Amino acid sequence: MENNELQKIWKTIDSKINQISKEELNFLLASKTRQTINKFLVIMGVSIFICTGLLTFLAITALNRQNDLIYIINNVTLGIVTLISLLSGLLTWYKIQNNRYNKPLKNWLETRINLLSKWLTGRYSKLYLYLIPLLYVLTVLSIHVYFENKPFIDVLNTEDSVIGLIVGAPIGIFVSYFGARKIRSYQLNNLEFLKDLHNRLCSVH
Repeated sequence: MENNELQKIWKTIDSKINQISKEELNFLLASKTRQTINKFLVIMGVSIFICTGLLTFLAITALNRQNDLIYIINNVTLGIVTLISLLSGLLTWYKIQNNRYNKPLKNWLETRINLLSKWLTGRYSKLYLYLIPLLYVLTVLSIHVYFENKPFIDVLNTEDSVIGLIVGAPIGIFVSYFGARKIRSYQLNNLEFLKDLHNRLCSVH
């Protein structure tokens, strides 16, 4: 790749760039790519941390409520979904984090773009729309029932508790959807940046 062609690509990212060597430009492009990839890794890292914390909470509270079958069923159901999400997140993290070795930047980038595209726009990319209400309800029930220090069925038979859950659910679900959409929009913008950079790299002969 000629130095002036690299200069043109980098100028689309930083218009104030001065004339520098091809090696420095390659390093800058790789660095900018890694910075964008790291934005995905940070979000995945937070998600993995939350899933791990939630699974710990579910396990501890279920052990403390071994005589409450409904509560255990609630926690197990939520735990299974959370565990699947955790394993999926860890697998994606590993694939994205995997080192470049000797691959050219555009080939390395193409692999990450394909992986991220499958994750963000693939067959199961809209699954969160259906999971959010389920996960919210199960999580709130698990936390609320545990700290009420009553059996699951007794909490559901308490008028104040039921009213509080019903009133809070629409607000909580709305906030969850809003947050998920903001994060998704942020990720899609970063993905488009990577795609644009890759297209420019591929157009240089």
